Amino acid sequence: MKRRTFIKTAGALSGAAFMPEIMLGKNPVTPEKKPNILFIMTDQQTAKAMSNRNNPWLKTPHMDRLAQHGTSFKRAYCPAPLCGPSRSSMLTGKYPHQVNTTINLPETPGYWDKDVKVMGSYLKEAGYDTGYVGKWHLPLPVEDKAHHGFDFITNTTRRDWQDASIPADCGEFLKKKRDQPFFLVASFVNPHDICEWARGQKLRMDDINEAPAPDQCPPLPENLEIPADEPSFLREMHKKSKPQYPTVGWEDDRWRQYSWAYYRLVEQVDTYIGRVLESLERNGHLDNTVIVFTSDHGDGNGSHRLNQKQVLYEEASNVPFIISHLSKGKPQVNQTTLINTGLDIIPTFCDYAGAEKPARLKGQSLKPIVTNQASASRDYLFLQSEFAEGEKSFGIHGRAVLDQRYKYIIYSEGENREQLFDLKNDPGEMTNLIGQKAYASTHQKMRSQLKKWQKETHDSIDFL
Repeated sequence: MKRRTFIKTAGALSGAAFMPEIMLGKNPVTPEKKPNILFIMTDQQTAKAMSNRNNPWLKTPHMDRLAQHGTSFKRAYCPAPLCGPSRSSMLTGKYPHQVNTTINLPETPGYWDKDVKVMGSYLKEAGYDTGYVGKWHLPLPVEDKAHHGFDFITNTTRRDWQDASIPADCGEFLKKKRDQPFFLVASFVNPHDICEWARGQKLRMDDINEAPAPDQCPPLPENLEIPADEPSFLREMHKKSKPQYPTVGWEDDRWRQYSWAYYRLVEQVDTYIGRVLESLERNGHLDNTVIVFTSDHGDGNGSHRLNQKQVLYEEASNVPFIISHLSKGKPQVNQTTLINTGLDIIPTFCDYAGAEKPARLKGQSLKPIVTNQASASRDYLFLQSEFAEGEKSFGIHGRAVLDQRYKYIIYSEGENREQLFDLKNDPGEMTNLIGQKAYASTHQKMRSQLKKWQKETHDSIDFL
């Protein structure tokens, strides 16, 4: 062997001793796969409308299964308690006013410019095969795939109101063989049909039985009554919008039947969620899929004699939120982390996908909390609302500020515009602390935080 050849060969063998085994072909180690992500969303489901929340008046075995294998967050709030604004916020990671979607709007080409980046695009750039099935309700046209980033998208317009078809459409996506991880949104409509039930109309999806006698229905909520010093415009607004608030003047018995019907609709959508989970398992994706479950907003469900949403009380703004891994997750309940579903979902998905949090977004990833690597990092949470009937705005706005104990609400018009509640001692929000000397400093602190937030987020509504 020539000297030059010997040196070259010896050097190669010597270097091989220090090479990873994966390069030598011995016991090859593959890099950890990115998890698939399944995002399940219902419509108009208040946080306590699940049997895993110790609610004995309904059974939600599939939501319960997610909770049994994941982290349930008790203090998750929608960014705005109305479909279009909340969904627009969740799909962009920005507050509704930052994307100019503070009421329900029709799909309009060019309404959002290209600077408004959408959830599907973030995951697609992270190497994910993207899909969206179900209710859309964004001003961005469904057909604009180049903008929203969902390559597989169905059941959004022609069959928008058919929850029953969502599992099959999800199954079509899930059975596809692929080399890359997937990100799938399953967006259901119910229990939104409670709006039709309250108006005495035919339900858009599966019908439910006639409500039984009131004494066979759920009891009245403890916070049924209207607070004595509630903002005056709330009840005045109800008179302006009878299609949304046909419940004005209802007797107690009717409210009990309303809750019964509402819970039946939650049970219906739980059944369809179960079918999506079955499809996930049948197609071999259960072991490597992270599931996030929430709702776009809640429902009054009789509290303060309210149905519907838009108000900033807990029932309309506090939503279910669970991050689950059905083959690995352990049951955990998080009582303290303040979550804004509009801001925090995209950063969480990016974290699970191994992508950097987008610099333009201000939300927080919840993965470190789920994996017990970090604790809560937000001191205050901010919510907003603009009152409207369909695409017609009433020009009345609301804002809320929450910390670990208190909730401050202010509206733009009417008498008694401000409310302050001690959620620890008054979770039903029945006693307004505004004007009480003992809470003057808390009141001023919350007002100061609202002013600061408005300045930082370019919120132009003049409240103070």
